Amino acid sequence: MKLNEFLGTKYPIIQGGMANIATGEFAAAVSNAGGLGLIASGGFDATRIKEEIDKCRALTDKPFGVNLMLMNPDVDNIAKMLTEEKVPVITTGAGSPEKYVADWKSVGTKVIPVVASVALAKRMERIGVDAVIAEGTESGGHVGEMTTMTLVPMVVDALEIPVIAAGGIADGRGIVAALSLGAIGVQVGTVLLASNECPIHENYKQAVVKAKDNQTMVTGRTGGAPVRVIKNQMAREYVKLEYQQVATEELEKLTLGSLRRAVLEGDTKTGSLMAGQVCGLVQEIKPVADILATMMDEAKKELAKLSAIQL
Repeated sequence: MKLNEFLGTKYPIIQGGMANIATGEFAAAVSNAGGLGLIASGGFDATRIKEEIDKCRALTDKPFGVNLMLMNPDVDNIAKMLTEEKVPVITTGAGSPEKYVADWKSVGTKVIPVVASVALAKRMERIGVDAVIAEGTESGGHVGEMTTMTLVPMVVDALEIPVIAAGGIADGRGIVAALSLGAIGVQVGTVLLASNECPIHENYKQAVVKAKDNQTMVTGRTGGAPVRVIKNQMAREYVKLEYQQVATEELEKLTLGSLRRAVLEGDTKTGSLMAGQVCGLVQEIKPVADILATMMDEAKKELAKLSAIQL
């Protein structure tokens, strides 16, 4: 089975549910371009997310989804609203969706949690989800510890349900690598930050394009909430204070509102520029449709090359 067949999309590609970035308009743009666009719940309540769903539906007749962060204070109301709206796909993170799965599936929704370990993946399979997204530590934003290269095949071997790969994928080579590890498709985020349609500030886009191979770092490891970002003044100061064992309250002062500052104001010094290690492969800002089509063309060429190799 291929992810595009599973989801009813043109390409086997899901857009990551990036908080404060993945709006209804952006999700629609990705869906219209052939991928599966996702609306991010972030810190929004059910009413605001419903508004984003309405915007998305007004702009596309293609499949789309919502990414629900289960630590959201309004999670119960959001989950109920998503059932009422019969959203085609729901991806989840930061917890277990067990109490909502039966309701979502009763209206035909595909439920696909993001997992960072085999143990969590097996638990998700037991509660009846349709697939999982195995996300490696190379990804941007909140991360686990295992790399995509190791995590994906282990999850594939442990489950009967489909597995989607995420983390460190930005071109056709990444798609082929994910397929070879047993995934049915991929989820991407960082490469889509550098798209014309992405609603982040131009400064943020340029930071992604200019970033080199070693220009991301992880903050929050000592506190158990690791987040991968592009290195800047805020991130370096945060890690410095972390290892000085500064109180959590002081660290929170640094990050309070930092993602919004990056997304809306283009603050590249004290904003949180969430991005994956693969930003070193992102060279220019292009339309979403061009990004996805290029990735698929590259994947087909890579597969052709590999078919000619004899081991």
